[in-house]
Amino acid sequence: MGLEAVVEEIRGKGRSEAEQVRAESRKEAEHILAGANRRVAEIKLAAEDELAKQSAHLLSRETSAANLLVKREMLNTQKGLLDQVYRMTLAEISNLPESFHKEAIKKLLTEITKEIPKGTVLCNKRDVPTAKAVLAEHKDFAGFTLGAPVEIEGGIIVEGEGGGLKIDYSYRTFLDRVWESGLKDASDILFA
Repeated sequence: MGLEAVVEEIRGKGRSEAEQVRAESRKEAEHILAGANRRVAEIKLAAEDELAKQSAHLLSRETSAANLLVKREMLNTQKGLLDQVYRMTLAEISNLPESFHKEAIKKLLTEITKEIPKGTVLCNKRDVPTAKAVLAEHKDFAGFTLGAPVEIEGGIIVEGEGGGLKIDYSYRTFLDRVWESGLKDASDILFA
């Protein structure tokens, strides 16, 4: 066998081995690429899941915040309406006729005499003549004198002798009591 045949045989084996190495390299590269593609798909799927979770969480949080804002606005509006009703009620009571105020002062003084036998009666400027008349007309109220007018919508405030005891029977005080006890019921009726 000649040298050329040996060289050709070596070349053939080298080509064959090179081709085999290339084939193995291609298989290895395809295997690596397939693994990388699987990993990319897994990462992409995990990222999409995380994005969906974050989107749902963000949407839930924003929806809750919006609902809270709407509820706060509704409560503020309801409170504004209730405050308006309170002011209107107080104004309407204040605007009742003198006969109502006279009867109210008489009944309030009758109640006060159970706690304070003598003292100073305070009322608003409008009711001064009415209070004077009530004090003058009834012997049970002889221990009371009329003091300077005060800023109240109606009713009376009585200070016992020496200023040790003060009873507030102003219309605002009574309305506040009724308002506090009936506010929930009124709110439920108005805004249910």
